Formats: sequence, C-alpha cells, structure tokens
Amino acid sequence: MNAKEISKFLSLLLRHSPETIHLRMDENGWVDIKELIDNANTYKGMGLNLAVIKEVVETNDKQRFSISGDGGKIRANQGHSVPVDVELACETPPAVLYHGTATRFLDSIMKDGLKPASRQYVHLSMTEAVALSVGKRHGRPVILRIDTKAMHEEGYKFYLSENKVWLTGDVPARFIKTEDRLDV
Repeated sequence: MNAKEISKFLSLLLRHSPETIHLRMDENGWVDIKELIDNANTYKGMGLNLAVIKEVVETNDKQRFSISGDGGKIRANQGHSVPVDVELACETPPAVLYHGTATRFLDSIMKDGLKPASRQYVHLSMTEAVALSVGKRHGRPVILRIDTKAMHEEGYKFYLSENKVWLTGDVPARFIKTEDRLDV
C-alpha cells in the first residue's frame, strides 16, 4: 500500500470504525500504536510497522493524525463519527471562516444551515483556498463565508483542532453569506 492508501485506512480506523480491526479506542480517540500495527497485520495483512505509520503522520498534507508525546499512541485530530473528546479548549475564532461544499447542497444549506451530519462538528477553514479544495471533493465547489464573529458573540462555541481546522456545532443559515461566494 502507498502512503495515501494507508492514510485512508488510518482515517477509517481512527475516525469512524476502530472495530474494523478490533482496536480499542479510549475516550479521547487514542489507540495503542503497537495494537494498531499488530491488528492491521493480523486482520488485514497490511504489513504496517512503526516507521510507515510515522511517515504517514509526518507527511500527511492535511495533518490528520497525531502521535502522543510518549510515542505510544495515535489518534485522528478531527472528523470523528465515533464519540470522542479530543480535548479541545473553546477558542475565539477569527471574524470570518469559510466552508467549502458543492453547489448541489447550497439550497439545503441556505434553508437549514450547516450540520455536522455523521461527524461531531462542522469543519471550517481559515482560507478560501482550503475551503475551495474541500468543496472540489464534493462536486462543483462553492465557498461559503461564515460570520463567526457574530456566532461567537451569540454564544456559539468554537474549537481549533491540532491541524488548524476550526470546529463548531450547527451553523444557522443566518450566519452564512453567499453573495461573496466563489463558484468554480
């Protein structure tokens, strides 16, 4: 398997389905690296080792994973559909953040707002460029401008993940601007 395939496999395990290879995940999303390697090799014949995992973590362009300070555990930084507490403190967001999506979802979003769907949080980007790359994965992209200053002033909570993705719960439609969106 190449690094991209291993990264996707780690995302599956560490964000959504640790039971795929009988992994035990703690309440903060950490799994034992030795158990991960042993189980991946036993149940999936992966040929994983510590060096490969470290390389994927270090070279992942989106910095999706973290290794614990003692080097014994690994977890996904965000994007979980399984309930975990990745120990993020509430933070004050910048005045504006962005969300990339596909134009086919725009009518629903402008009616119902942004929802985490199967994940724990809505993901917001600091730049339009990052939002655009996210939106392209879902079809013809559109960038939404989120008035996070107003949301924060109304008491909505924001968290900044280890890899600099802003996370929040639902984003009501009234905080979403489309007149400044970029259709590409």
